[in-house]
Amino acid sequence: MHCDTVSTLLDEKKRGQRAKLRRNRFHVDLTRLKESRYMVQNFALFVNLGQQEDPWERVLELYGYYREELEKNKDIMAPVYRFSDIGENDAAGRLSALLTVEEGAVCKGEPEKLRKLYEMGVRMLTLTWNFDNELGHPNFDCRLKEEWKRVSEAWKRQGQENPEGERALREARDAFLHMPNLTGGLTERGREFVEEMETLGMIPDVSHLSDAGFYDVLETTKKPFVASHSNARAVCPNVRNMSDHMIRSLSERGGVMGLNFCADFLEEKPPGVKNPGTIEAVVRHAKHILAVGGVEVLGLGSDFDGIDTHEELPGAQAMDALWQGLYKAGFTEGQLDKIFYKNVLRVYQDTLK
Repeated sequence: MHCDTVSTLLDEKKRGQRAKLRRNRFHVDLTRLKESRYMVQNFALFVNLGQQEDPWERVLELYGYYREELEKNKDIMAPVYRFSDIGENDAAGRLSALLTVEEGAVCKGEPEKLRKLYEMGVRMLTLTWNFDNELGHPNFDCRLKEEWKRVSEAWKRQGQENPEGERALREARDAFLHMPNLTGGLTERGREFVEEMETLGMIPDVSHLSDAGFYDVLETTKKPFVASHSNARAVCPNVRNMSDHMIRSLSERGGVMGLNFCADFLEEKPPGVKNPGTIEAVVRHAKHILAVGGVEVLGLGSDFDGIDTHEELPGAQAMDALWQGLYKAGFTEGQLDKIFYKNVLRVYQDTLK
């Protein structure tokens, strides 16, 4: 349900490097998707507000690059506008590309821009990334991250035996990594956007959104929604992950959450300790999510090309290894079919027009 390959490749191209969706050195390319028997890949147009003066212009730039790559690779990949496109593309031997946007601020709070995104083919919108915007508030706040960095540098300068500095560092780290935003949810404009998205047939994505925002989406929507790349907070306490109550609520709504392969969202390590990522850690999250919300709530999110490389799941070519890891851990073939494609297709059938 999520990868940042489009922005990664465009940035590579702007640096004067070879950047091709068909084959590249990153996590996702069409050659490996085809070899790994993918049916659908969501391609996010990711916009970092900390690096862009005009998020709308950036999303249009990303869209232009995405359309160029679609045209170059139309022999093996075709876009998804309606649910029926997925089956038609599959029958024709083509991969399906479902376009998403990661950062609701690209719309600048203007409903006409949301409708323009829909006309462009966007079928999922991650309401926030790691900054406040016109629609709502995130859990992972970049301002708190900067404060953590500031305290960390001060601690290093003062000497690492300084108890006061160590306590301040721990508090700043906890504020950034472990304290979800329980009060700042959707804005009124955010609620209006979510309602309009349901009307259009665009799926709200609550990955990155605050806990309060999750419950606002739950209250505002009637159809299933998704957390495209989020794990279980009970297994790894990072705020980017979802609480058990959120997982159950998403399941009861008929939504899906996609396992995120970011090593730091799978297993927490002490500061400075390398976290390479393991399939075993993914299995722990999958087992917990199944126990809490049932197998119907679980899908694949990966966050490929938006995360450091997971050593045991280094790219799209590793999905057979993940299947085998889950199977050896006790998941049945029927459960794995749901996790690997059936659950997400069900949500798309229920939401896309």
